[in-house]
Amino acid sequence: MKPDLKQIQAPITREMEEFEEKFRDFMKSKVKLLDHITNYIVRRKGKQMRPMFVFLTAGVSGGITEASYRGAALIELLHTATLVHDDVVDDSNYRRGFFSVNALWKNKIAVLVGDYLLSRGLLLSVDNGDFDLLKIVSNAVREMSEGELLQIAKARKLDITEDVYYTIIRQKTASLIASCCAVGAATSGAKTELIEKMRTFGEKVGMAFQIKDDLFDYGEDEIGKPVGIDIKEKKMTLPLIYALNNASWLDKKKIIYLVRNRNEDKKSVNEVIDFVKKSGGLDYANKVMNQYFDEALEILNTFPESDYKTSLEGLLRYTIERKK
Repeated sequence: MKPDLKQIQAPITREMEEFEEKFRDFMKSKVKLLDHITNYIVRRKGKQMRPMFVFLTAGVSGGITEASYRGAALIELLHTATLVHDDVVDDSNYRRGFFSVNALWKNKIAVLVGDYLLSRGLLLSVDNGDFDLLKIVSNAVREMSEGELLQIAKARKLDITEDVYYTIIRQKTASLIASCCAVGAATSGAKTELIEKMRTFGEKVGMAFQIKDDLFDYGEDEIGKPVGIDIKEKKMTLPLIYALNNASWLDKKKIIYLVRNRNEDKKSVNEVIDFVKKSGGLDYANKVMNQYFDEALEILNTFPESDYKTSLEGLLRYTIERKK
């Protein structure tokens, strides 16, 4: 049976509803324009997977507490701030199919809104003495920035190795899910060893999640981004890296030329996609993704049975079985 987010959320339905109310309160300000924009952001929330990871890992690790709500809000505030700033950097007009903040209110206001969300997250932690949570999430934001810059640097040279790719996705994606799981454990009162165990679990989930995302670029499922967008942006992902590593010198030279110089040409992008498929790049990426899934499941299986554990396993399965 395929994982369903509503079923997964069942043990924490009340907490998620309560979290939504608390999160709205955390975002409130004395400026009408700011409240208008933050309400726009909240109304267009995604699948809410980050707070789900926080509450489910808290439940598995010892129990959901008031600090769990603040931890989930801290992650959402800081992550939303980075997304608002990312849309400015990327000059992107859309976020999850809706107009981005910068598209509606221009770059200056978008940057200031991002700064406001960042400061609200910091103050939420400082005012409540949640310095351990602030350290976990701040480290994740730092890693996300480093991963993004490393990917940009490598996109210029197209010299990315498999090891560097793992470093990039660990920093860009896995660090955030790892922080969700570490925060969940920390807010349950768990000891350092258990917090680190849940952080490792989240990191492996995040690695599998990002590889699945990279596979979407090859048109394997109904997705939320155009096929070939990573190639157009010169992002070297695992399927392409594997295909190039196992190609002849001539084929490698040709494909790198297409990615570097013909990445806006639809025919050339399709040629790269076909090359990756024929070279076994998708099969290899699926294999690695499933390895990370198995490692995450192995960690989860060390916990006693509970509704939280069942849902956390469902959320883990969802990351690699989702269609978009």
